[in-house]
Amino acid sequence: MDNNQPTNALHSDSDTTKLPLSNAEWRKILPAEVYAIAREKGTERAFTGKYYEHKEVGTYYCAACGHPLFNSNGKFESSCGWPSFFEPISKGSIIYAPDNTYGMKRTEVMCGRCKSHLGHVFDDGPPPTGLRYCINSVILDFDKAKKAEKNFTK
Repeated sequence: MDNNQPTNALHSDSDTTKLPLSNAEWRKILPAEVYAIAREKGTERAFTGKYYEHKEVGTYYCAACGHPLFNSNGKFESSCGWPSFFEPISKGSIIYAPDNTYGMKRTEVMCGRCKSHLGHVFDDGPPPTGLRYCINSVILDFDKAKKAEKNFTK
């Protein structure tokens, strides 16, 4: 994965064990910019994230714990300023919570394994789901699909 190389033993793309760590524990493990998004529910500036216009084939993972979140085939260009997806990789990869901060009614999306803040989901996306998962690049890691990698090296 190419974003924030794992520096903790909890980082795994196959372990689905829930991670109920305190924010103090996460602060010791995560890089500062990942911590700010994941645990303090921050957001990166629009149109600045490394995955905003990213088009490679592969899988997007939680940068905090390594949990698979989205496939690249669910990514689309929404012009909202953040990477957008119309569906998560699986039903359990994302959890949802109401977010009424800043006078807005939104739905927060979090990693299904570690409950890190990822972004928000809106109901103005494309078919087949009609959803737009608006996700911060900082909280994503990406791993190219093996088949795509082979095709690029030919």
